Amino acid sequence: MNLMKELYNYRELLKTNIKKDIRGKYKGSWLGVIWTFLNPLLQLLVYSFVFPFILRINVENYTIFMIVALMPWNFFTTAVQQGCGCIVANEGILKKVYFPREILPVSIVTSTLVNFLITCIIMFVFIIFGGVGVTWHVLLFPLIILIQYIITLALVFILSAIVVFVRDVDHFVGIVLMLAFYVTPIIYTPDMLPAKFQWAITFNPIAQLINAYRDILYYHQLPNMTSLGIVGLVSLAALGLGYMIFKKLERNFVEEL
Repeated sequence: MNLMKELYNYRELLKTNIKKDIRGKYKGSWLGVIWTFLNPLLQLLVYSFVFPFILRINVENYTIFMIVALMPWNFFTTAVQQGCGCIVANEGILKKVYFPREILPVSIVTSTLVNFLITCIIMFVFIIFGGVGVTWHVLLFPLIILIQYIITLALVFILSAIVVFVRDVDHFVGIVLMLAFYVTPIIYTPDMLPAKFQWAITFNPIAQLINAYRDILYYHQLPNMTSLGIVGLVSLAALGLGYMIFKKLERNFVEEL
């Protein structure tokens, strides 16, 4: 696959970009990398106090119920929002230096993945010391992460290329993600969503992944392997399609920037 070949040939540039994205995220802030832990903790604190009362949710260990879904969701939304503008944000270097343009979306999604893995330390601390514990089902954790990484990268390939030509898409994506948060079972159980909206979970690959995370980390059971397999295949197909769209639109990047 051309993508893998290009990434391998420019692997040093990819590593440099990933490091730059990670270091640049909190550049200039006093607390620096501590925000990687502080942000999700503050978010969790607010949600844990607010949503159980608003939604009248009666779930045992609600904080853990939510954190195992919220962390992966944050990984997805952060990667997509930052990835949308990654081509436009590097306008200057794109006009001066040749390198595979796919390096930019890949480095954004990968650096966000690294941040997600760091925040997983918080998640597992809550799981282990919060009375839920860990079982052998956690062995499926890397597989679910891989599937999520692939489908997120596929989406970023498509959106980052389109934003070059239609800048409004960047703002539109933010609104869609905000709405998607409430139709994805992150702060509530899937059965709480009205029957007429259940399709938003059934046909939402991220919702299926969220359910899979919760199954292995909270319920200590195997996820629906059929659904997970379908999402995995869809992710691979989406990555192929996304990369194809990216390469097709890439020819006119410089002219449009």
